[in-house]
Amino acid sequence: MHGNRTAQQGSCIIRQSLLINTNMKASEAIQHLLKEKSVLKQDVYHLTIQAFKDLKKVLEGSIQEIQTQFGKTDARVEFYYKNKGDLQAEIKVAGDILVFQMHTNVFQLDQGHPLWKSGYFINEEKNSYVGVINIYNFLSDSFKYNREQDIGYLIGRIFINREKHFMVQGKRQLGFLFNDMINATLDEAAMKSVIESAILYTLDFDMYLPPYETIHQITVDDIQSLNHGIANTTGKRFGFQFGIENNNFGEG
Repeated sequence: MHGNRTAQQGSCIIRQSLLINTNMKASEAIQHLLKEKSVLKQDVYHLTIQAFKDLKKVLEGSIQEIQTQFGKTDARVEFYYKNKGDLQAEIKVAGDILVFQMHTNVFQLDQGHPLWKSGYFINEEKNSYVGVINIYNFLSDSFKYNREQDIGYLIGRIFINREKHFMVQGKRQLGFLFNDMINATLDEAAMKSVIESAILYTLDFDMYLPPYETIHQITVDDIQSLNHGIANTTGKRFGFQFGIENNNFGEG
């Protein structure tokens, strides 16, 4: 979950600061960058923290609503919300778990992103710096049986900028329903919509039986582990490609 710190095609803030005065001393340039970029990143970071706090409240309310609507249909189908600390929250919907995790760093959207062709970024580069909330999907049995080698999937990530405008990069509906950062604000209604879309995707993201060729051999240690309730590595698309297409994640 580490960001790529390779230089973009020259940050405008850096370029502008260096061009302000060709005779600017290094100490003056440092102070200028601290006041411009570092303060901006703190603004985005603290806004993201508050947005994540709000998101956790919406997550809890959404699960309660789904559970109430489901009622006594089938007691075997379970739901829950868990607050896992300042940076993580977890919901269980039937056989799936969705983990919402806030990254502690602030990133700049890369220069190849389509928003760099819009006035929203061109006229104000500060809008291109975002906080990130990742959304992962795991099988609930992976946690229940402590299968530490099981695979989860990043199904979406929420980008939030200094104006609390947001977009989602993700799978299927997550990738195309929430791609208007210029106009979209991450309010409670938007949060609920993102959560519901993530749940819909997850429920429709079925587990494929792995190809025979990927599992036809097993070690003694593996079979003994199975006997103690520890299964082989499992994931919804284990043995299949879970790739990225274009600017959004591809179909699952």
